[in-house]
This record gives sequence, structure tokens and C-alpha cells, in this order.
Amino acid sequence: MKKHVLNLCLLLIITSCSSNDSNGNESQQNQNSGPWLIPVSEIRDGGPGKDGIPSIDAPNFVAAVDASFLNDNDLVIGIVKNNEAKAYPHIVMDWHEVTNDNIGDDFFSLNYCPLTGTAFAWESKTNGVRSTFGVSGLLYDANLIMYDRNTDSNWSQFRLECVNGQLIGDKPTLLNVVETDWKTWKSLYPETKVLNTQTGFSRTYGTSPYGDYSTNNNRFIFRPAIINSALPNKDRVYAILDNGISKVYQFSDFNNGKAIKETFNGKNYLIVGNENIINAFELTSEYLNSTFTYELNESEGSIFKDDTGNTWSIFGKAISSTQTLQASKSVVSYWFAIAAFYPDPEIYTIP
Repeated sequence: MKKHVLNLCLLLIITSCSSNDSNGNESQQNQNSGPWLIPVSEIRDGGPGKDGIPSIDAPNFVAAVDASFLNDNDLVIGIVKNNEAKAYPHIVMDWHEVTNDNIGDDFFSLNYCPLTGTAFAWESKTNGVRSTFGVSGLLYDANLIMYDRNTDSNWSQFRLECVNGQLIGDKPTLLNVVETDWKTWKSLYPETKVLNTQTGFSRTYGTSPYGDYSTNNNRFIFRPAIINSALPNKDRVYAILDNGISKVYQFSDFNNGKAIKETFNGKNYLIVGNENIINAFELTSEYLNSTFTYELNESEGSIFKDDTGNTWSIFGKAISSTQTLQASKSVVSYWFAIAAFYPDPEIYTIP
């Protein structure tokens, strides 16, 4: 068993680091029958094979005060549901990509693609039946393709869609998540639970299996079909996604905090945050004429307020009432991935 785990680790490292600019091998088309919604010629075999990157199906959590394995600048994916906060560190998700989890009776799959820097959470249901998701071993435009264990259908993470199999064309029900550094998250949610490095697998958590990939703008393990030079390839940006198009916000534009109201693709949005954390909300008529301002109050977990005196969390929940803003469909991503999946995205510029 130990030998098998060691071999798997070596395979992951060799696969990820063997080339700085490789298209990889074409996928083994005979392993997935039926039509695809994406070009089969552009699907790549990532190397380790199906479940070669193992999902975490029995996650173990610790309290924030016991998460000594994290540094303040380590990135985490955060979720709050039913007043319970959980954080999923990149240093763990880099090695597993999918964590199947629940908060109470709400079951979800938290998925992260380290090659595109994108994280989503969606309900763990397929065809209305509870399921779990795993790593298929396939990639499209450098992005994770998962499979569900109910039907063995394949799901493109960034397309937010089942692209092959019995459920082709289905779309997942998303949960609102944010991505930020550990210092910011634990300040806003000191009672958070943290996905532990005690996963049941032997991995060198804290050392990336992809080397300098996240900071080297010239390095691709799997090169996407489209490269857009408007921003550096590996810039982490926040992007609103709507009906196949996107608008991108740079974290540097939110230095010291900002709340922005914008219209994009016929919808009204509030984008709020600072240089470490951003989230966006689609404004319904109830809030269309409200004025929102950035105001961080870590002691109560709020990050902005409105003109009536309400304070709000980064998830758009009023601190002292039951009011909730409507979450947008959005994600933090490497710039190159946004430009590949949503060609010619609009880039926000400070007025």
C-alpha cells in the first residue's frame, strides 16, 4: 500500500513538472462513449488517470486555532452555510481537487482546479439523487473535468456543465464561495472549521505538486487554445460570468476597500471587497437604488454597509436581519483561463 501511494505521488509530480509548455496527450476517447459538448480533439489526458488524483470523501476538520499548518498568506476557499463556516486550503486542494462534504443536511462538492486557479462548490446531486464527484483525469483548456459517481457522466468545471454521458447538458446548482488568504478568512470567521492535512493520504502538503506554476506567467503544463495578452497569464482576477461572457476585476483596483455598482450584460451588480477578498451580487429591484459603501468590521464579520445602516457579510447576508443579497455567478481565476473560456472578457477600469 505504501509503495502504491509513493508511486502515485511520483506520477503526479512527473506529470505536472515534465513540461513547461505541453499540450499533453490526447484523451483516451474509447473510455467515454457517446457525444461530447466540447471538441474531443481538445480533451487531454492529464496523466494520473481516473481517480489518480483522489477526491477527499471523508474530510477531517480542525478549529482555526489548531490550523498551525497554515501561514497567513496561504489561500483558502471559504463557504458559510447555516451559520457554519468552513475553509478549504489550497495546499490541500492542490493534491485532491475535489472534496465531497456536507454542512448539516446540505451535501456539496467543493472543487478546485490548480491549473486554472478556479474553485466552485455545487450541490452533490445528479438527476435529483445524492452523489459524489471524482477527478476524471481529463482536462479541457487546462481545466478540470470531473465525473459523478451516480452515472459516470463527465462535468467541465469551468463550463459549469455536464459535457458527456447520461446527464449531458445538465448544469449544477452552485453554492456561494469566496477565495482569500487565511489571515483575512480567520479574521472574518474566527470560529471557522479548516480542512485538515490529515486526509488519509500521504502527500507533502505545503509543497505544490506543480512547482512554480502559479507564479510563472510563461509556464503552461497544458496550453489552452486561446491566449490573451491583455493581462499577465497567472494574474488572479475576480470574474463575473453571465451567459457565456465575463467581466473581470483586478484585486489591485480594490486596494483599501471598495463597493462598486455596475451594469453588465443587462444586469445590475454590486461588487465589493478589498485587495484580499472580493464578492459580487446581482441587485434585485429591492436594492437597486440603495447606496453601499465598503466598511470592514472584523469583530462582527461585516465588510460593507448600506444607506439604511445595515451591515453585511462578504456573502451578502445582513448581520442584524434576515436580508440576503442574490449571489452572482462568479469565480476567482487565473487571467488566462477566463480568457480561454470567455473570450475577450471586459476588464473593469477605475473611472
